[in-house]
Amino acid sequence: MGEPRITLKDRVQNALACGVLGLALLVPYKARVRGVGWVMTHLVAPLSGWRTRIRNNLDHVAPELGFAEREAIVKKVPDNVGRTLIEIYSGEAFLDRLNDTAFTGPGVEAMTQALNEKRSLVLLTAHIGNYDAVRGTLSRRGFPLGALYKPMTNAAFNAHYVNAISKICAPVFPTDGRGIGGLIRHLKNDGVIGIVGDVASRKAPLMSFFGKPAHTPLSAAEWALKFDAPLIPVFGLRAEDGLSFKLHVDTPIARGTAEEMMQAYNDAVEAVVRDHMDQWFWIHRRWKTR
Repeated sequence: MGEPRITLKDRVQNALACGVLGLALLVPYKARVRGVGWVMTHLVAPLSGWRTRIRNNLDHVAPELGFAEREAIVKKVPDNVGRTLIEIYSGEAFLDRLNDTAFTGPGVEAMTQALNEKRSLVLLTAHIGNYDAVRGTLSRRGFPLGALYKPMTNAAFNAHYVNAISKICAPVFPTDGRGIGGLIRHLKNDGVIGIVGDVASRKAPLMSFFGKPAHTPLSAAEWALKFDAPLIPVFGLRAEDGLSFKLHVDTPIARGTAEEMMQAYNDAVEAVVRDHMDQWFWIHRRWKTR
């Protein structure tokens, strides 16, 4: 395959994005993160239709929420998305915030044991808090972590996005045949791989998420079974200060069929989301079957 074609529209959109990101990076770190969160909340969210999408998703799977609680989530989700974006582009400044990140949860021992034994390990995270806080923290703690990413549709933006995520932790592999082949080789050589599993692909089977059918890829569980690797959910949750994080390492998923294991993952994500409703990316079209 050749390089993706960069259109004039791509160049214009990328120039605008680079301008905003470039200006933000001139600001001290704390103000930068808070500022981009504010821009996403008050400018991008209303103009992009995010608020409507968040409300629709919440009405679909959490209709029991009161009006005030729902609107608080509508406001806080874009703030978290904005903070996540500029954190990813902040390189060392972001990584420095992760130095004191605490590991909590019932899966810490199993994850650490796999590292000490130099075993292959499959980690599943989700679009909650900042998923790259997981990569950044674990890479600094000695985990040989490779990650899968979905290339941006805007090829011009994708080039510097890949450069940014590579500075947090490398290697990273695109979700094409060549990239997945590299990811599998990394895992096979006693490596650790990280995958964001709460994505919708109509090629994947339907499973339950918040009591509603949602397409859920099986690949992470299939690789864990093939290479006898523990499959552990881990989430980078934003702390109350809005700037630091804690890693919640959930219970390792019991071996079974790939479908059973990924349903257990969906259940684990749902549980942590219900405890942190304003940190999950409700802007996603997770339930595409509607």
